[in-house]
Amino acid sequence: MKRAVCTGSFDPVTNGHINIFERAAAMVDELIVCVFVNNKKQSFFTIEERVNLLRESTKHIVNIKIDSFSGLVSDYMREHDIKIIVRGLRSSADFEYEVIEAQMIKHLAPDTDTIFLLTAPEFLFVSSSGIRELAKFKGSVKGLVPECVEQSILKKLI
Repeated sequence: MKRAVCTGSFDPVTNGHINIFERAAAMVDELIVCVFVNNKKQSFFTIEERVNLLRESTKHIVNIKIDSFSGLVSDYMREHDIKIIVRGLRSSADFEYEVIEAQMIKHLAPDTDTIFLLTAPEFLFVSSSGIRELAKFKGSVKGLVPECVEQSILKKLI
């Protein structure tokens, strides 16, 4: 069985993420989307909320599993016998960051490979941090995030 993992903080999950998940899931038997704790970021949603929003947002993708983990990606991959990591790219800046991360994972787990998928053009400007900022200032996130995420943002801000 060909399995891959797509990791991130997904705080919140965006339509750009969903696009990457849909395309990656078409390439493998099982795609695991794993919420990793990112200590560098101030969280908008809790880990549990993000997992639940991911489950709701991806229920149309039949071969997807949602999980969470704290630690090294290479450890998670080893523990779950996953050899492929999928990363979405919006820009050359993303590539510069992600290629270094991919090489570090390869150093720690030599039998793994990273697949980079380019974000669909309509989502190039969409980022979780941008969504959080829009929400903070009561800007509309409609069409940028799944509907369940939009509703959760509105509830959190009330």
